[in-house]
Formats: sequence, structure tokens, C-alpha cells
Amino acid sequence: MQGILPHLLPASLYAFLGFHFWRTRWAQPVARPVQGIHIWERGALAIALLMHGHVLYGELFGDGVMRFGFSSALSLMLWLAVLIYWVESFHARLEGLQPLVLPLAAACALLPALFPGQHLVTNVTSLLFRLHFFIAMVAYSLFTLAALHAIIMAFAERRLHRGELTRPLASLPPLLTMEALLFRLVAIAFTLLTLTLVSGFAFSETVFGKALTLNHKTLFSVLSWLIFATLLIGRHVWGWRGRKALRWTMAGFATLLLAYVGSRFVLEVILGRLG
Repeated sequence: MQGILPHLLPASLYAFLGFHFWRTRWAQPVARPVQGIHIWERGALAIALLMHGHVLYGELFGDGVMRFGFSSALSLMLWLAVLIYWVESFHARLEGLQPLVLPLAAACALLPALFPGQHLVTNVTSLLFRLHFFIAMVAYSLFTLAALHAIIMAFAERRLHRGELTRPLASLPPLLTMEALLFRLVAIAFTLLTLTLVSGFAFSETVFGKALTLNHKTLFSVLSWLIFATLLIGRHVWGWRGRKALRWTMAGFATLLLAYVGSRFVLEVILGRLG
């Protein structure tokens, strides 16, 4: 454990930027023109990512072994989510995600200091394990962005149906554009989740150093895969959109969280076990 101060620095910068984006974008009158992301804002976010990544690397590999509990998982997921958002913001308007993803990143950056993970990960020298781990975490992060995107879309759709034009709605792209981005995120994340499951099933002994076991993590992962597969099929075959698509997105994400983060949280915090 590195102490709370190294975690507090990136968390504070994330929180400041989240408040800044809310105050300068969401809390302004509708009449004001929509602002893009300024150079200094991108730079500040890059600094927060570098600080968070440095601290997170120390948490994961600081003792020459890999420790990966629920707090490290959430911290890594949000670090990757912010990184993906930062890169994607060069190509697409993602202003609506800022007030949601940055406060969450601030909270998750602090979690390893409050709940230091003691779950030792074996077989980390295996190239297949590293690829499996990397693909899985990118998939988790993309699904996190998709879930936050779905929350914003649900908020926007509800307000538009009521005829309430607010500053947050004026800052967002059209709903059809947001819906297309949501399904692009889900499709990419689903592909990565498929690769994660296939590599885990096909090369379990090489990836994890033991035979595949049918446990709650496997069951929730497969269930999540089935939910997202149904969502994508429903979109392609029956034209699913709107609230139905948003509900399936949130259900799949919640199930995926239970697969690892939820189980580790129960073992490490609720049951007080480490293993």
C-alpha cells in the first residue's frame, strides 16, 4: 500500500475537472454556444491519467507480484475508460460523459488506498494471460463508457419527451448520433468480451495455470455475453432502440460487474476473506 496521498492527487484533479466541465458546460444558460474541449483541459486530463496510471501500476505490481482485488479492478477500469474517452474525444463529441465519468474516476482512484487488494494473481508471466487480462479490462472499460452513455441518453430522452430544453441537452449530440455511438461501443466491447471468454475457455490451463472451473464468475460472464449478444441481434434484426436498448445495456453491464468486481467485493469486504 502506497498511502492515500499518491491516490489523492489524481483523484483531486479528476474531481476538479469534473466540476469544471459541469460548471462550464452543463450549468450554463442554453443560449450560450456549445464549447469543445480546450487544449489546457486535454492537458490537465492527460496529467491526471499519467498520475493515476503511475499509482495504479505501483498498486498492481509494487512488490514484484501482481495484486488485483476489486478496488484495483475498478480503478483500472475507470483509468482505461477515461483514457479511451480522452482519445475518442479527438474524433467525436462526448461532452455529456464528462460530469459522469470524471467523478467516478476520482472515487475509483482512491479505492485502492482505502481497500488495498491482497488477491495474488498467479501465472502473470504467461503471454496468453497478459493478453487475456488486457483484452478483458479494455472490454470492461468500454462497457463502462457504454453504460454511462446509456444513462445520459435515458436522461436526455426523458427530458425531450417532456419538452424541457436544458443546457445539458443543448450540449449533447442528437439522440440518433448518441445511439449510433452507444452501439459502436457495445459492439467493440462485445467483440473483446468474446475474445476474453474464448481465450479463457480454450486455454484455461495456460492462461490461469489451472483447469476451467464452472463458478459464479464464469456464469455471470457468460450471462453477460448472452445479454449483449441478444441486444446486438435485436438491434440488427428487430431494430431495437430507445429505452429497450438502454435497459438491455444496463442489464448486461450490471451482470458483467458481478462477474469479477462483485465477487471480489463480497470476498474481500463483506465476508472479510482474502482469496
